[in-house]
Amino acid sequence: MDYFSPTRSALSTLVYPIQVVASFPTDASEWMNDFFENRDELKEQNAALEATNLLNNVRLQKLQNLERENTRLRELLGSSFRLTERVLVAELLSIDLDPFSQQVVLNKGLRDGVFSGQPVLDAHGVMGQVTEVNSFSSRAMLLTDPSHGLPVQINRNGLRAVAIGRGMGEPLQLEHLAHNADVRVGDVLVTSGLGGRFPVGYPVGTVIAIHFPQGKAFADIAVKPAAELDTSREVLLVLPTENQQEKIELKSPEDAS
Repeated sequence: MDYFSPTRSALSTLVYPIQVVASFPTDASEWMNDFFENRDELKEQNAALEATNLLNNVRLQKLQNLERENTRLRELLGSSFRLTERVLVAELLSIDLDPFSQQVVLNKGLRDGVFSGQPVLDAHGVMGQVTEVNSFSSRAMLLTDPSHGLPVQINRNGLRAVAIGRGMGEPLQLEHLAHNADVRVGDVLVTSGLGGRFPVGYPVGTVIAIHFPQGKAFADIAVKPAAELDTSREVLLVLPTENQQEKIELKSPEDAS
């Protein structure tokens, strides 16, 4: 019968706070357990996400490095495609840190057909020439080496000169040009082919400054190298022509060494 329903409802209202207080320890314990379990789970998920993020960053850097390498190789292939000579792609192994000796070591040697005096190019121009050859590697002297000289000519008028290195970070120096020589800032220099070591027409650099010192018979002409000597990693080794190959094969082992 429903006569006591109002009374039961009133008593339930009065008893509810007691029930809440009585169940508080259990509820609090369950809440704390859930809190710490969720916290541990979040920490594990956070650690896993951090590891995944680190791995993705490493992969991204590797992909960016591969992209830059592919770009450099495409530039090299484009450069070699414009050349009439056969070329061999090589990579820098080490760089000589001596400021008075601008030399690099390449990962190609005698077994790959490298020979002493072989021209070295990058995608933009002449870098230097091979000076020492071993079985698996070789050493090349850069244009900026003070002991390196390269016969060049001005592309605009064919005027011949010799480009001499002046050390790390310094422009090349054109030697033996008189004050009245037809040279202008911005003139492009290419190999002249004299001496038979470098074929004709390889880009060497651009004239960036011309000075006429008093009391000197020759002008002071500075040339910026066309090759990116500080950043190029892959290079082109120009393979010999048939006549050069015959001369190389006729050399004695003592001469080759």
